[in-house]
Amino acid sequence: MSTIQQLRLHGPGEVRLDDVETPQPGPRDVVVRVQACGICGSDLGYIKVGGIAGPVSDPIPLGHEFSAVVDRVGAEVSTYRPGMRVVVNPLAAGNNIGNGGDAGAFAREIVIRDVGQAPTLFPIPDDLPFDQAALAEPLGVALQAVERAGVAAGDKVTIFGAGPIGLMTLAALLYRGFSDVAIVDLSDNRLGIAAALGATLTLNPERDDVWQRLRELHGTEMFLGFLPTAGAHAYIEASGAAAVIPDIINQARPGATICVVALHRQPIPVDFSMVLAKQLTLAGSMAYPEDYAETVRILAEVDLSAVITHRFPLSEFSAALRIARNPSLAGKVLIEP
Repeated sequence: MSTIQQLRLHGPGEVRLDDVETPQPGPRDVVVRVQACGICGSDLGYIKVGGIAGPVSDPIPLGHEFSAVVDRVGAEVSTYRPGMRVVVNPLAAGNNIGNGGDAGAFAREIVIRDVGQAPTLFPIPDDLPFDQAALAEPLGVALQAVERAGVAAGDKVTIFGAGPIGLMTLAALLYRGFSDVAIVDLSDNRLGIAAALGATLTLNPERDDVWQRLRELHGTEMFLGFLPTAGAHAYIEASGAAAVIPDIINQARPGATICVVALHRQPIPVDFSMVLAKQLTLAGSMAYPEDYAETVRILAEVDLSAVITHRFPLSEFSAALRIARNPSLAGKVLIEP
């Protein structure tokens, strides 16, 4: 039996490179060779708690943000052929790649099941580097958040959190023509990346008066005739910091939308009297659009390489994990099997 190494989670803080059987495609499956796979904030959370929602009894593979080359196809597969360069929707067709399924992209090869059941693999241009193509999944998350925020042409937007999802949200907004986009984070390193991508205003709460600066950029609207509020039409919460949502509710203009794309694992107190009085909209956003067409188009047209700060081979995953956990150092950390 031939084997490959696959990164699997065995419990809280315990990840190992295990020898597993080399994947083989069934009649409706495809095996791909992974070219690059990003470490996601979700991966950090899974590793911390020891599973998708808590400790697991059996090891689970990790890795879901990836680009690949089709290597072997099942007998009933006609849409894909060996050699095709692709990105993958890891949740499509119930595969749940790296999210509790039986395959994960922190490996040299993985099998993708039932590729004809739903849009799963999406071809990418020959001139799109595999490392940037691996940003497709987080960019899809960002596009979904922009959709859920319900912003229209001319709206002003503030992003809280300049981690990879916040940076991808910035890129998505700029691509769609939004201007005066502000982004807030505690990491000057990440704010520097945001500025390079084209953010109008970058703010660090440790030294900036965030709401004063946001009122200067987006204008001030009065609430109840005497309370100044920031004029942004929408806020996208990508930080995961517990204090951010209550703060936005207090400072947002009447009628604003707050879209939460960050994973908050603990309950957060919400002043619903203020939500009511201001007629705010609270929206959650998870996963991505079913069609990756716009995602691939943005990656082909916009250079997002500044988001990628580190690359490691699979054998050095522990070192990569240490970097990914440090926002003062990391943007997107990639594993290149």
